[in-house]
Amino acid sequence: MVLGFLAIEAPGYVVLMMVSQRNAGRCRQRDALVSGSEQDIKVNVAVGYGLCITAAESSQLFTGIEQAGIEEVGTGSAGFQCKVTEAQYSGTDGKVYKVVLVVFHVQLEVVIADRGRYHTRRIQSVRTMRIITINVNGIRAAARKGFFQWMTRQQADVVCIQETKAQLHQLQDKVFYPRGWHVSFHDAEKKGYSGVAIYSKRKPDRVITGLGWPDMDAEGRYIEARFGALSVISVYLPSGSSSEARQAVKFSFLDRFMPWLRTLRRKRRDYILCGDWNIAHKEVDLKNWRGNKKNSGFLPEERAWMDELFGPAGYVDAFREVNQEPDQYTWWSNRGQAWAKNVGWRIDYQVATPAIAKTVQAARIYKAKRFSDHAPLIMDYDYEL
Repeated sequence: MVLGFLAIEAPGYVVLMMVSQRNAGRCRQRDALVSGSEQDIKVNVAVGYGLCITAAESSQLFTGIEQAGIEEVGTGSAGFQCKVTEAQYSGTDGKVYKVVLVVFHVQLEVVIADRGRYHTRRIQSVRTMRIITINVNGIRAAARKGFFQWMTRQQADVVCIQETKAQLHQLQDKVFYPRGWHVSFHDAEKKGYSGVAIYSKRKPDRVITGLGWPDMDAEGRYIEARFGALSVISVYLPSGSSSEARQAVKFSFLDRFMPWLRTLRRKRRDYILCGDWNIAHKEVDLKNWRGNKKNSGFLPEERAWMDELFGPAGYVDAFREVNQEPDQYTWWSNRGQAWAKNVGWRIDYQVATPAIAKTVQAARIYKAKRFSDHAPLIMDYDYEL
């Protein structure tokens, strides 16, 4: 009996697999299970479910397999911990197939039957550090939309949040403190305004709140969690779209923030600054760039500041290290049908120092569910936190 198809996604390759109960225990290895890029080989392996996994010719079976569907976390037998989700895809033969997507994050021991003899082979997957950043536009509203249930299924190591719009005394419900997570907040003094937070599976060695600037620290815009030699920062840059006065505040922030960033580069640490930077860097980073040249978020001065950030200042736009495609947006206006038409802006970033940027394995913008007017930016690094 054919149970379905299994797609295994790991850094750098995707393999579509057919799961068959009928041939379990009678499998024969033909080639290595994992090597190179997209495989068109056949491999039969018993994995502890009593099933046989057979690789199919992926390039001939399916088109349009999307990683964005990966969200559920499942655990099989010991050592077979993964992310699992199910979906349906139309094959080139016109039939509809059930697809199960699996992401490995640990070592996997597999029993291989080779010409009547069985032996165990350990497959070492690359250790992935997963970091998510999202502007939730109100952490309480996001919670009501199921954000924390989703977050705990992502197998993330660190989740950076901006615009919590809540103070600590308003976050007493246990939903804001998922089991197994450490959380730190930096609230704004003004109720219902700004605020940042960091959730992490590992307890930070140290948490730093604020930049030392009274005006901006009162708005709750910066929190840093240190893990060994790595700092992960959740930062929320001011928006200038509401008035000329707020644009002046934004420019003041940028003027002070660049020297701060240059100071960080002189330290013996790796940095990943996650957050809503409220600036689209290049024309490819927003849909209607021609009509927004005079609008906050795409002003020449702001874009020049980003040029310096990703140029002389020595930082890297980590997302663009692995994704150069157009139409990659993280924020959509609530006006008109911006979301439905994908008329958006890419203003949420993971900005990294060069050494950690070189370890980027994958990046995606999650849009299957909406928790705010921003989408989560999910990135994997070849780094052990």
